[in-house]
Amino acid sequence: MVSHAPPHVGTPFRRNPFLRRLSLAYGVVWLWAAIAPWDRQTWLLENLLVLAAVALLAATHRRFVFSNLSYLLIAVFLSLHVVGSHFTYSAVPLSAWLQEALGLERNHYDRVVHLSFGLLLAYPFREIVLRVVHVHRIWSYIIPVLSILALSSAYEILESWAALTVDPQVGIAFVGAQGDVWDGQKDMTLALGGALFAMLLCARLRRLSGREPYLEWFAVAPQER
Repeated sequence: MVSHAPPHVGTPFRRNPFLRRLSLAYGVVWLWAAIAPWDRQTWLLENLLVLAAVALLAATHRRFVFSNLSYLLIAVFLSLHVVGSHFTYSAVPLSAWLQEALGLERNHYDRVVHLSFGLLLAYPFREIVLRVVHVHRIWSYIIPVLSILALSSAYEILESWAALTVDPQVGIAFVGAQGDVWDGQKDMTLALGGALFAMLLCARLRRLSGREPYLEWFAVAPQER
């Protein structure tokens, strides 16, 4: 089981113009979301894990640098999340408009974000599996899917704890179940489906090209590190 990845795929922040521009763009989105959100307490709760994730990426950057493709996927997911935190997930305007136009029972923006959690973050997890754990072949696709499912389940548990310990009205907005008793199970199912699709697509692309997607797009030569 031989990896096709070079020893160093990513380039450190100080030498990576793409990552610097991406970080700036995400910072602008985050600042916009932080200015006059619809519900400040809900915004604070929604951003606790975001800040933890960004802090973890910064703290481990010297030891492990993702490919630019993975950083792009992570930034897109976090941007979708901060939009939801600004408006609250049940009141994002575009989804609210679609809800009214299509006669839907609820605002489905939270469903989109849970699907995106699996769809966008499964590949960064696979990069860790390949380059850190050194697991290849079929398990390099299975482990990211299981990781997404585990984290999605953990998030639902933490979300329920937060809803129980904060102000009831804030907790209801934070959970965003919108009256659906099966909300948590549906969210986890969407994350699982997104991860499965991402890994099937990754396997297909690798089969066609013989190389990992992060070596095909946004690749960085090892000597640039």
